[in-house]
Amino acid sequence: MTYTLTLQSIEPVTHDTHHLVFNKPDGYEYTPGQACDFALAKDGWRDKQRPFTFTGLPTDPTLEFVIKSYPDHDGVTEQIAKLSMTDQVEIGDPWGAIEDKGPGVFIAGGAGVTPFIAVLKRRLQTHGTLEGCDLVFSNKTEKDIILRDHFTSMPGLNCHFVVTDDPDSEFSRDRIDKEYLDGIVTDTDGPVYVCGPEPMIDDIVAALRELNVSEDRIVTEDLD
Repeated sequence: MTYTLTLQSIEPVTHDTHHLVFNKPDGYEYTPGQACDFALAKDGWRDKQRPFTFTGLPTDPTLEFVIKSYPDHDGVTEQIAKLSMTDQVEIGDPWGAIEDKGPGVFIAGGAGVTPFIAVLKRRLQTHGTLEGCDLVFSNKTEKDIILRDHFTSMPGLNCHFVVTDDPDSEFSRDRIDKEYLDGIVTDTDGPVYVCGPEPMIDDIVAALRELNVSEDRIVTEDLD
C-alpha cells in the first residue's frame, strides 16, 4: 500500500544530513529499526524509491527520518535535501529485519546508524538507561558523525567513534576490524547489531565470526 506524507519540518543534522518530520497516516504502525520504501511525490520521481529508516518512536504522532544526502549522485537524496514545507513524498508499508533483541553492541557505518536511533530511543524510554549497550560508529570525518551529541548524552550508552579520513582526529583509524572489536564484543554475550554499506557489513560479520560470535547473536539486514 502507498501512503502520501506531507513535510512538516526539515532541519540540518550535519553538513549533509537532515532530520525530516512528516504527518503520520492513521493506523500506520512499525517497530523500531524498521524502514520503508520512500519516493518523492512528483512526476519523474515516483518510481525512484529508496529505503529509509524511521528514526522516531512508533508512539509518536509523526513519522521521522534522518537522511544523508549525496549531491554528487544527482538523485533522490539530493532532492530530499531541497524539500520545503508542505512538499509531499510517498512511502510503502514498513519492513526490515533489524529489531531490538536486547542490550548489546551496535556497529554502524555512516547513515547505517539510522535503524539504531529508534531502537536505542525505545530501550531508553522503556528501561531508563542503556547500560550494557555499546555504539561503535564509523564515519569519514568527525563532522560526518550523525547525532553525536545525542548519542553521547544517552544514559548508559558507551560510544566508540571511528573516523577513517581525518588523521588529526583522536578517533582516527583505517577501519573497524577484529582487533578493534575484540575488547568490546568479548565483554558481552548479547546481540551484535550491524548496519552500513554492504562491504562494511561483510567485513564486520567476518571479524565477528573470527571472534567466535555465534550466528544467532548477529543482527543485520543481510543475514537470514
